[in-house]
Amino acid sequence: MKRNLLLAMTALLASPALAQGEPPPVDVEVTSGGVNTATSIAVPSMPTEGGVEMALGRNISGVIASGLRASGRFAPLGPSGLPNYSIAQADAPVFGEWRGLGAQQLVTGFVRPAGAGQITVGCYLYDVGAGRELVRQGYQVTTENWRRAANKCADAIYSRLTGEGGFLDTRVVFVAETGPKNNRQKRIAIMDSDGANLRYLTEGEATVVTPRFSPDGSRLAYTSYQGRRARVWVLDIASGQKRLLVPGLALTSAPRFSPDGRRIAYALSANGNTDIWVANADGSGAPQRLTSAPGIDTAPSYSPDGRRIVFESDRGGSQQLYMMDADGSNQRRISFAGPSGSPAWSPRGDKIAFVRTGSFRIGVMNAGGGGEQILTDGWQDESPSWAPNGQFVMFNRFTRDGRSSLFAVPVGGGTARRLPTPQDGSDPSWSPLQR
Repeated sequence: MKRNLLLAMTALLASPALAQGEPPPVDVEVTSGGVNTATSIAVPSMPTEGGVEMALGRNISGVIASGLRASGRFAPLGPSGLPNYSIAQADAPVFGEWRGLGAQQLVTGFVRPAGAGQITVGCYLYDVGAGRELVRQGYQVTTENWRRAANKCADAIYSRLTGEGGFLDTRVVFVAETGPKNNRQKRIAIMDSDGANLRYLTEGEATVVTPRFSPDGSRLAYTSYQGRRARVWVLDIASGQKRLLVPGLALTSAPRFSPDGRRIAYALSANGNTDIWVANADGSGAPQRLTSAPGIDTAPSYSPDGRRIVFESDRGGSQQLYMMDADGSNQRRISFAGPSGSPAWSPRGDKIAFVRTGSFRIGVMNAGGGGEQILTDGWQDESPSWAPNGQFVMFNRFTRDGRSSLFAVPVGGGTARRLPTPQDGSDPSWSPLQR
């Protein structure tokens, strides 16, 4: 990670308002889908001092509100239309004022300079009805990385109110698509989870598909058709350096890192057969073959503990999901309700996302099979990827005219939301939380 992306949580001893302490439990109405969507959270514009522009405080509050709204669990109010408050009121709000506006929760904070090119962002959450503090955090960032502080604040609020891990201080890689349907240029792009700070990691010199993050978010494994041959490459995001996973001309595809980042499972096609193999991510040693059944075995995905791999295969006559131990033993079928492919194991370990290939819908099932639930109803939904907290699945949706966009849907049920991208997007991969 580049040095200017380092975001350190600070004790901020100069500010008594950010002394650390364990907040009391919060009383929030919970339904089967999580926090009641009627929960209103006021997010007024943060005050600034020390020469920091007022617009920055407003923008930080706007990103916090947008992130909470994107979770589908809250109804943020503001920043526009809400009263201003002083820095002194950041940790001593006038609760009666906010009760009168109908807010159940209140987010306050401040922005102040913290040295050359640095700012400190304070972040508080209050239960308005009870008049008590629930979250108290501070973040020091470079001025240009203010969005990281906003997203980390939103994650802290989301986690406090839901009991779940955050998902907003993350990045997304995907295949950015431009050009006509019969001649698409496909480049790997990376952006923040809210669509900001987009940049391209490949230049379109070759078609690329299936980019996948390493567990620490520093590398990608992807398939490139450079030289008109499908081969897996490994890319260091910070330096831009890349190399073939398996040297030579072997046809390889569908890579996925192991949870410890040391190995990459992939599909290799030879002599009319496609099987699952695994290789060391650093290029050392010899690859190991895991499957040998007739037909196509592809799209491997590791369990979070690294002990098992789920994959798709047509060995039984139709496209279905199978599971095996990480060494290739104990292969068994786990999907039976209909043709299924593109499995992705949840980071929580309890679910597997998949594509119901007969109707091209995104679904989830229990990790051992069964309990299938279809989450989407688009015309053609593909390529599921999990949020790091296991509560959302990102995917791409094609329209009948060949356009594609990225969406995310809550696993507990709800409406899929579209993620902003400047061009068409496909094959998304959600990063772990940033460090």
